[in-house]
Amino acid sequence: MDIARTPSTPDGNIEMADAAVEPKAPPEIRREDYTPFAWLVPATRLDFALGLEKTRVTATLEVERNPAADVSPTIRLNGDGLELVSLKCDGGDCAGHMMDGDDLVVTLEGDSHTLEIVTELHPSANSQLMGLYASGGMLCTQCEAEGFRRITFFPDRPDVLSTYTVTMRAPKKDFPVLLSNGNRVRMDDDGELLTAEWHDPWPKPSYLFALVAGDLVARTDHFTTMSGREVELNVWVRDGDLERTEHAMESLKRSMKWDEETFGREYDLDLFNIVAVSDFNMGAMENKGLNVFNTKYVLADPETATDGDYDGIEGVIGHEYFHNWSGNRITCRDWFQLSLKEGFTVLRDQLFSQDMSSAPVKRIEDVRVLRGAQFPEDSGPLAHPIRPDSYREISNFYTATVYNKGAEVIRMMKTLAGDEAFRQGTDTYFDRHDGEAATCEDFVRSIEDGAGLDLTQFRLWYSQAGTPKVSVNLTHHGDEAILELSQNVPDTPGQSGKKPMPIPLKIALFDRDKGTHAGEQLIVLDKASDTFRFPGFATKPVLSINRGFSAPVSIQRDIPGDELVFLAATDDDPFARYEAMQDLMVAYLVSASKGDLDEETRAAKQADIVRAIGRVIDDEAIEDLMRGELMSMPSQTYIMEQIDEADPARIFERREELKAVIGRELADGLRQLYQRSEKLPYSRSAEAKGARKLKTLVLSYLVASDPQGASALAAKQYENANNMTDRQGALMVLTGVDGAERTEALLDFYNRYRGNPLVIDKWFSLQAMSLHPEVIEHVKALAEHEDFTLKNPNRVRSLYMAFAANPHGFHTESGEGYRMIADLILELDPINAQTAARFVPALGRWRKMEPGRSALMREQLERIAAAPKLSRDTFEQVTRSLG
Repeated sequence: MDIARTPSTPDGNIEMADAAVEPKAPPEIRREDYTPFAWLVPATRLDFALGLEKTRVTATLEVERNPAADVSPTIRLNGDGLELVSLKCDGGDCAGHMMDGDDLVVTLEGDSHTLEIVTELHPSANSQLMGLYASGGMLCTQCEAEGFRRITFFPDRPDVLSTYTVTMRAPKKDFPVLLSNGNRVRMDDDGELLTAEWHDPWPKPSYLFALVAGDLVARTDHFTTMSGREVELNVWVRDGDLERTEHAMESLKRSMKWDEETFGREYDLDLFNIVAVSDFNMGAMENKGLNVFNTKYVLADPETATDGDYDGIEGVIGHEYFHNWSGNRITCRDWFQLSLKEGFTVLRDQLFSQDMSSAPVKRIEDVRVLRGAQFPEDSGPLAHPIRPDSYREISNFYTATVYNKGAEVIRMMKTLAGDEAFRQGTDTYFDRHDGEAATCEDFVRSIEDGAGLDLTQFRLWYSQAGTPKVSVNLTHHGDEAILELSQNVPDTPGQSGKKPMPIPLKIALFDRDKGTHAGEQLIVLDKASDTFRFPGFATKPVLSINRGFSAPVSIQRDIPGDELVFLAATDDDPFARYEAMQDLMVAYLVSASKGDLDEETRAAKQADIVRAIGRVIDDEAIEDLMRGELMSMPSQTYIMEQIDEADPARIFERREELKAVIGRELADGLRQLYQRSEKLPYSRSAEAKGARKLKTLVLSYLVASDPQGASALAAKQYENANNMTDRQGALMVLTGVDGAERTEALLDFYNRYRGNPLVIDKWFSLQAMSLHPEVIEHVKALAEHEDFTLKNPNRVRSLYMAFAANPHGFHTESGEGYRMIADLILELDPINAQTAARFVPALGRWRKMEPGRSALMREQLERIAAAPKLSRDTFEQVTRSLG
């Protein structure tokens, strides 16, 4: 069932004619209410007569009573807007059935039956992009979390595992390629009609079902597994995109090899297929043997993809491949266990990417994502544990908490156990639960048993929301350094009075005069407060704490600026050195934004920062990828999170002011750095990537202090660029300033890449994220551009998600940015509820803002909440955000 697009008034506001209708809250689903399903479905056959406008699905389900569940005379088959054509039980009429809402409930006598269900679908009308839908002449599916019920009536829950046999019939001229899960059984071609049969021998839940039909071409390769089996690999794309798939294929082969070597996991089918799809709600999906990917995470060449795009492709391909074991072979018992597969697999893809590139830089990047997305989530109205207790719409729990904090929690287990023991724990998990729908508790117990750990208290990380705050005080008496630590887990919605959790902290104590330490140590804070004593220090040492970000906590300490400068210049742990530099800048920017500093103190603190960055510029021992991280300023969003009643405009002013000071005081060193970086020819080496990273960073500092001179330099970089990283970096700088260079570069970029959706997405995003004073007007104009559409999630995100993540534009004092996003949510919700709901958290941070902006943000949330017929996705996000 498609919902028509909501009409809008000429001023762009959504009509509220039915505003008096009170939205009905969706039912709450609670983890404690879980019971096993009464029926097993050991085998499922699906027959598809495919067409863009109409597809007929015949599902044959072998069902039998579940001996582990309570006996039920009925079987509930979930549906979502399905058109039921016919229903048969054991080959005959099925008298005992009824519709209960969207679900089909069938009464069954006896212990085993065969159900045949025929439904009709309309893929071209499916704008929600869940279930079976059309994308540019292709047919494809997305079933996680509850999309399979939009294809046929089925017990659409992850603990119902079935083997699938799939037959597809389609006109050959329209759909010359027919793909599904598992191994290909047969392919028949009568000249006009193509018939394909696929069989997946591994039982799987319905959310892992996949089908793709279309006119596609493949890059084909092979991989020999560690046991000597040959696996055929295919990356399927539209004709014309094949040349941009080499990196994706190489990433897949590296992933397969790494998983064998690191986790002992071997692929288990004869085929592995990846398909790139233009219209996709997510980044990618791990369907068994047939991964469906957003084109963004498949296509790359130097002319159209940045270094970040290349890294993203490698990481996402690794992530979805690693799901073959951590997600597919062992799946979730219920959706409350989502972090069982996602948190573990995120950790696996992070470790993979660390091994493929610079491990310190990758660690910093991962922590930046955690702090930018998950820490705010953990301190706001949407806070929840990595294993939630309840939900109304599961798609709202595909969150940074479940994914990124979930990964950090498992990483802490790895830190506590050590690499070898952790591997023994994961082996125990895979051996024990292969072929099962498991729980987070099953995973923790496996690590506990395999690694020989007691994780009783550690389980609190799964049940308590909130980012722990660790207070640190280091004193010195006689020859002893005394470290006093305390922890507090803040109250979050529905949870107060949290218990202390085990927090593993890697530390080092530096001799200030020698600039060295006696070795890194691991201490565990597992009480509300504790004291750790370290003898052998004639003078007070300098503390380096949470090295490598060993725990996802907020460290709170009053550390002198000279010690931060020392650590920023001296610390041998790359993350700790980065952290010291960030702390130095954050401390200044928070105080300056709050108006706590007089002119003399401001100047002195600015000088400390300039001196620290100057040392980084001059330190020839640092690789440029790391140098770029050390020189980067903390984001405005991160600074806002450190301040109660934050004023985004003041933070922006203070941050730009500091950027200008750095650019002015270090102009010579920055320009020399730029000139050195400019000489390196394009390659995918770490050295060349680091040089490209520095060029854009230097431009951002120089443009703050010398807009005219830096704009000319950026325009020259744009004109001479032979790769997308340099071209996009230059354009990013130019979009924030006025002048002919900006206009000419934007026009050239569009004309150069028009017709390439992924690159035009960049064109939209760069303008929406710019520091230009007229950014809101630019976004309004771009929303009317002929290339903009609300029907493609990538395009919507490229413009509006980029704008919502731009504090300079989104938080304008008038509240116009808030109204813009609220209007979008209301217009988009009937078209694509999942995408619409993901914009709500931007408004949900209203409690962090100063009173004026806070009231304006809340007003827009209330306006959305009052709208009739909100989707479950958006309704839940809005009501939770309002509190």
